[in-house]
Amino acid sequence: MILIILESFVAVALIVVILLQAQGSGLSASFGGTGESFRSRRSVEKLLVAATIILAIVFAFLSILLLIP
Repeated sequence: MILIILESFVAVALIVVILLQAQGSGLSASFGGTGESFRSRRSVEKLLVAATIILAIVFAFLSILLLIP
């Protein structure tokens, strides 16, 4: 039961982190929008990428643990 609750929290956190990453991007930049497609990553963006990777690994690990009876 604890693993299910923990996995739910990790899933929500993963969704939030992914949505925070996608906030600045969109199709408008592809069609002549801001033109900042080749900008360097800032420290916040690097943190979001690292958090996404870590949360995805934890989510996968918890999913595998929940498969074991």
